[in-house]
Amino acid sequence: MTRKFRWTRMAAGLARFGVLVALGLLAGRFDASAQTPSAALPGVDPALLEDIVVGSRILADFGVLDGFGHVSARHPTNPNHFLMSRSLAPALVTADDIMEFDLDGNPVDARGRNVFLERFIHAEIYRARPDVMSVVHTHSPGVIPFSVSNVPLRAMYHNPSFLAVGVPVWDIRKDFGDTNMLVSNQAIGKSLASALSDKPVALMRGHGDVTVGPTVKMAVFRAYYTDVNAKLQAQALALGGEPNYLTPGEGVKADQTNFAVMDRIWNLWRLKILPTLAK
Repeated sequence: MTRKFRWTRMAAGLARFGVLVALGLLAGRFDASAQTPSAALPGVDPALLEDIVVGSRILADFGVLDGFGHVSARHPTNPNHFLMSRSLAPALVTADDIMEFDLDGNPVDARGRNVFLERFIHAEIYRARPDVMSVVHTHSPGVIPFSVSNVPLRAMYHNPSFLAVGVPVWDIRKDFGDTNMLVSNQAIGKSLASALSDKPVALMRGHGDVTVGPTVKMAVFRAYYTDVNAKLQAQALALGGEPNYLTPGEGVKADQTNFAVMDRIWNLWRLKILPTLAK
């Protein structure tokens, strides 16, 4: 075996080794991104934090959220507290950004971090609705026309079947006159929670909407399909005539089915934004 041949074989071996190391490191990176993040808050299951992160990012990916809006969850062991990101664009939220708040909207451990002005949406809904475990606030483009017109938002098909029980429209001007349109204190948050009442969705006149659910997954599902339904309803109305909407009875039954198979759509959504979780 000539010296030249030996060096050629050695170089080829080193090249293969380098490729294997690089692939191993790359695989390790993606494996790490697939793992549940470490707990950013004591006593809180990291899986719940991940749900908030996934919900924030998937709604941003779908265009339901942009640089504004937020996803929260009631604290799993202290029902008088809730979890929500610091003031940050939803597409950028990580588990380490999630903070704990009391029902007055006060951060438990701010550490100099900025908080959302409209945290009172979440605080007052959690105060008024013990059944609610998650709240989502969006500026969903699809719902805005229904928040400022006399056409009620109604359930078009089975995925947004939760709308069949009725969708109230809350108008901040009714109780507070001319404002900056933001839910910036407890009194305004309480008014919104009162308008929501026992419903899963309320529209906010000239602003957006709020959706709630028994889990983060369900609240996010409702936020997304409220926007989808609004766009489809506008299309149906443009065709002329009265659409054949779901009845309240159909809505209740379909909503129960949707809840039972929620992980199917959630796992798909999580896979869609999985590469971003490592960032």
